Amino acid sequence: MTSLALLFTLSAIGISETVYLVRKRIASEKPICPIGGGCVTVLASKYSKMLLIPNDVLGLLSYVTVSFIAAFLVIGVGPMFVWNSALKILVAAASLMSIFLTYLQWRVIRAWCFWCLMSAFTVWLMGIIILASAAV
Repeated sequence: MTSLALLFTLSAIGISETVYLVRKRIASEKPICPIGGGCVTVLASKYSKMLLIPNDVLGLLSYVTVSFIAAFLVIGVGPMFVWNSALKILVAAASLMSIFLTYLQWRVIRAWCFWCLMSAFTVWLMGIIILASAAV
C-alpha cells in the first residue's frame, strides 16, 4: 500500500510539472529554468516530439495513467493482475524513454532542461519503487 501511495504522489508531481510545460508551450512562453539555461534549447529541439506528439503531452498522459492505475490498485478494482502488469509495463517504457531523452540532452542537443531531468528522475524513482516493492 505504501508503494502505491508513493507512486500516486510521484505521479501527482509529474502531472504538475508536465501541466506547467504544456501551459507554457501553448502560451508560447519560455519556461523558467531554475538550474542551467538549456530549457528553451531542449524544449524547442526537433526531439521535443515523438510521432508528432509533444513529449510533455506524452509525459502528462503517462503520469495520469499511473495515478489512475495506482488508485485502482488501492481500492481493489479488478482484475488486479492486469493493473499490476500495466503499471509495470508503463513505468518500464517511461523509464526507457527517459533514458533515451536524457541521452539526447547530453550527447546530441548538448543542453540540459531542468524540467526534463526532473521528469526523468520522477519516472526513475517510480521504477525503483516498483522494483523494490513486492506489493506492486
